[in-house]
Amino acid sequence: MANYIHVPPGSPEVPKLNVTVQDQEEHRCREGALSLLQHLRPHWDPQEVTLQLFTDGITNKLIGCYVGNTMEDVVLVRIYGNKTELLVDRDEEVKSFRVLQAHGCAPQLYCTFNNGLCYEFIQGEALDPKHVCNPAIFSLSSLTLCKGKTTRCFGLTGCRGSRLLLSFF
Repeated sequence: MANYIHVPPGSPEVPKLNVTVQDQEEHRCREGALSLLQHLRPHWDPQEVTLQLFTDGITNKLIGCYVGNTMEDVVLVRIYGNKTELLVDRDEEVKSFRVLQAHGCAPQLYCTFNNGLCYEFIQGEALDPKHVCNPAIFSLSSLTLCKGKTTRCFGLTGCRGSRLLLSFF
């Protein structure tokens, strides 16, 4: 299969940290997350860091790390699920993330580590069926989808690619 993902020139490199975050025990998970934060947020006091586990994932473990009472600056630590690398090419995943980020369709990717990655948390609300039936939201969702899918990395550009994709909706 041909490689269609081409990271735009000038896109910042993503640091690879030699850290493994254990996910079985809470205190070991905290140690790994704090080790990552030493690189990503060195000004944060480790004693003041709150870790919030997000439980909606199926295979990955997702932890939000922040300081203070509000979630204004949150680093998400995604720990890959067991054997998920058999289904997902992690290098291609990072390339895709970088391409979408360069086009304003993904949060900032801060780093990768031995068994996961860290990225920016963006406040929002997950869409449910009532949201996607709303014409205003559907239109915005469609346009964002097209923007992401018509980047040069996938070989489609501009309106032609958008019209092609919208024909499926």
